[in-house]
Amino acid sequence: MTTYLDFEKPIEDLEKELQKLKDIATKSKVDVTSSIKEMEAKIQDTKNKLYTSLTPWQRVQLSRHPERPYSLDYINILTNGNFIELHGDRTVGDDKAMIGGFGDIDGKTYMLIGQQKGRNTKERQFRNFGMPNPEGYRKALRLMKMAEKFNKPIITFIDTPGAYPGLEAEERGQGEAIARNLLEMVQLTVPVICIIIGEGASGGALGIGIGDKVLMMENSWYSVISPENCSTILWRTWNFKEQAAEALKLTATDMLGNKLIDGVISEPLGGAHNNPAEAYENVRTAINKFTAELSKQPAEKRIADRIDKFCAMGVVIEANELVK
Repeated sequence: MTTYLDFEKPIEDLEKELQKLKDIATKSKVDVTSSIKEMEAKIQDTKNKLYTSLTPWQRVQLSRHPERPYSLDYINILTNGNFIELHGDRTVGDDKAMIGGFGDIDGKTYMLIGQQKGRNTKERQFRNFGMPNPEGYRKALRLMKMAEKFNKPIITFIDTPGAYPGLEAEERGQGEAIARNLLEMVQLTVPVICIIIGEGASGGALGIGIGDKVLMMENSWYSVISPENCSTILWRTWNFKEQAAEALKLTATDMLGNKLIDGVISEPLGGAHNNPAEAYENVRTAINKFTAELSKQPAEKRIADRIDKFCAMGVVIEANELVK
């Protein structure tokens, strides 16, 4: 059964009407072919108008759609099931919110790492709602170092509401684990491509988000804070989350315009969940394209460019400094 978001109600109503027409055609001898075609055209027109003018908050909602593909969905399809998952950080344990391992995409071996959410209550608890603990980030770093050892490119899939904020996570060094990943990832000698496929929240996303190319799916978001938490801080209530989403400039278009990412991967009309096969192929194309480009560059140049790119973010030049 299709799940509709609140702003998709016009489409839901039309598709219910379409189903009624199809039921009439099945159960009676009445010819409603022309009515069905008209309704299908109306639905398509409504989708075009709705999805080409989405607000930032609506894109946030799409990024959280329960049917949206998650990291393991992308990995299993892109590798055609040829994925060997590796476990543990060799210190504390195996964080189920962070997955990773070797896999082949179109004949080339990659280290594939991502944050994984769950489809139902049991899976969400098992995956800790996609919020990694420190051992998750340390596992990711261990696997990145293994990829570097064997000279394999790294692909990360980012989809998290943030790193786990629990007391035990802080006691085990959550901040240090993320900071260590930032330091180590910027110096990796192999190509690194980071793809935000859903939610990209705060340091939880950044902990596996330092790469030569940082890409965003069209209906994903990337920000230091979620709209709800931003609203809570500024207005003491979640009621202003839509205004917060607008102000945060967290959409893929905004991030590209501010030169904080390197590209946007298009999605099927209505989101990746509406046509997962198309979304997978768009991601495959981007991976193949950028891996080919990055593999031609010497490691020293990739590292220097990576450092320069992230150091340039947020730099402001005051007008009076230009006069000097």
